[in-house]
Amino acid sequence: MNYLDRNEFNFEPSQKVLDAVKNFDAKDLCFYTRIYDQGKKSVISVRVSEIYGVPEEQVLLAYGGEEILKNAIHYFLMEGDNKRILIPEFSWWYYNRVASECGGTFEMYPLYEQEDTFAYNVDEVIEYTNRIHPRMLLLASPNNPTGNSLTSEEIGRIMENIPSDTMVLVDEAYASFITSDVDYIAPLVNKYSNLIISRTLSKFYGLPGLRTGFGFIGKGHDQFLSYSNKYLGFNRFAEAVALAALDSDDHYRRVAEDMEWDRQLFKKELGNVPGFKVYKSVANFILIKYPTSIKEKLQKALAAQDYKIKFMTDKGLEDCLRITLGRREQIQVVVDTIKQCLA
Repeated sequence: MNYLDRNEFNFEPSQKVLDAVKNFDAKDLCFYTRIYDQGKKSVISVRVSEIYGVPEEQVLLAYGGEEILKNAIHYFLMEGDNKRILIPEFSWWYYNRVASECGGTFEMYPLYEQEDTFAYNVDEVIEYTNRIHPRMLLLASPNNPTGNSLTSEEIGRIMENIPSDTMVLVDEAYASFITSDVDYIAPLVNKYSNLIISRTLSKFYGLPGLRTGFGFIGKGHDQFLSYSNKYLGFNRFAEAVALAALDSDDHYRRVAEDMEWDRQLFKKELGNVPGFKVYKSVANFILIKYPTSIKEKLQKALAAQDYKIKFMTDKGLEDCLRITLGRREQIQVVVDTIKQCLA
């Protein structure tokens, strides 16, 4: 089955990752990884601290970016009486569910369609946050499923103009597809104590099955760090593979560049077809508006070839497809199948 509906990785891991798996010594699993005697969480947090220039004690580690999200929302919404969180209108449905798990209430602020993209209205996000004064504000950059992002300047402007007791979580699961620049993270985290930035090895590094996420938090949250950290350490196998992935940026950057071929194929073959709109994407997926009259026919045609794409059901996006960017031959099959269903 070709799963192009889950934003997973349809390419090869780096050679360093393959070597780390092949050469892992199973005897290492006989011992905990905790290194609290040195005041450190993990060899991963130490390496991430070096790469991103953020003090190790402010690095978050978790079972994927999902756990950073869940830990933060559960902790901060249960901490006091304010249980409100603001989330983007067109975004990952899981944000809503995590808030409801801990008795939180959510409100959505809008994203706006602008020609062939979606966008945050930064001034409106600031206005919403000040008016509602939630305990948490969630920003997704790039956002799933719309594929749009915020600049570091826009994040800084939001942080500068909202209440300092509103925790802001920026979900950057797909951020490495935009740029290799990470120099903006340390200054933001150092300046704003109410900021959390979440990343993962699941998307750019193509290791969703490893379940390893990392992130950063502003100063002064010792209780949250105690809540989220693993006292006995992490998974030794995952640590070894994660270190190899973090040391393989060149490989994964080439994969990210290959995905541009996919984007251009969709734009070339479907961009000018009546009923279609190919939205800009800076992630490993693309959103495409399509004529829903072909939905059933397209579903059957793709299933016959063991292909799955995401037929959106979110309010306002019911006439859209979200397609994971995969290998060239996979994307060619999807494009050809869509065109055949139009014939």
